[in-house]
Amino acid sequence: MSPDRGPTRDLPDDLALPLRSGAEWWYWDGGRPALDLVNTLRERWRRRVETLCSPDDLGLWLRTAGLLASPAPPPAPQDLASARALREAVDALVTAQVDGRPAPAAAVAEVDALLRAPGGAPALVLEDGVPVLRSAGPGGDAVAAALRAVAADAARMLGTAERSRVRVCAGDTCSARFFDRSPGGRRRWCSMTACGNRAKARRHRAARRPVGPSDGTEGDR
Repeated sequence: MSPDRGPTRDLPDDLALPLRSGAEWWYWDGGRPALDLVNTLRERWRRRVETLCSPDDLGLWLRTAGLLASPAPPPAPQDLASARALREAVDALVTAQVDGRPAPAAAVAEVDALLRAPGGAPALVLEDGVPVLRSAGPGGDAVAAALRAVAADAARMLGTAERSRVRVCAGDTCSARFFDRSPGGRRRWCSMTACGNRAKARRHRAARRPVGPSDGTEGDR
């Protein structure tokens, strides 16, 4: 984990919503830029807390993720809208993969449209009658290039056999998406130090819980 990135933190129950800025609550356990972006909508299972709250948040997130150099022109409101749309398209593909459902066509089209945007891929063009290879990139639009890099990561992850390594954390109170890089492909938790340890502690408490004397039921929880 980069020293610029804080540890995973649970959201407190009394958190004032909506957030003015979500930077304090980002976490980076996805293992891929595309999944880290998906995880900027936290508590999908409950409050659906938005942590990309403004164009400034998006710029900071892209810089922290190593996708945007500093200084760079600040993102515009339409960039924030594009980032959120990409995030939800990637998540729709992730959850379809995890659930064994067909991939939604609209989500595929959303990612593909960003990849096909001007500057999104190398091109062979004519300049003064000479073929010239132009490298990928949108010229001065660094934010658009950063979002295309996230889309490209999603396409590699979900458009190849790598899709079998996409996971949703098994924690009861976690909705994090992550990429399983473990040798056996059996990782269950977004973070062993957070969700994994909590699950182990719950199992330990359950094993030590007294049994009712007459009917074999568990004691008070």
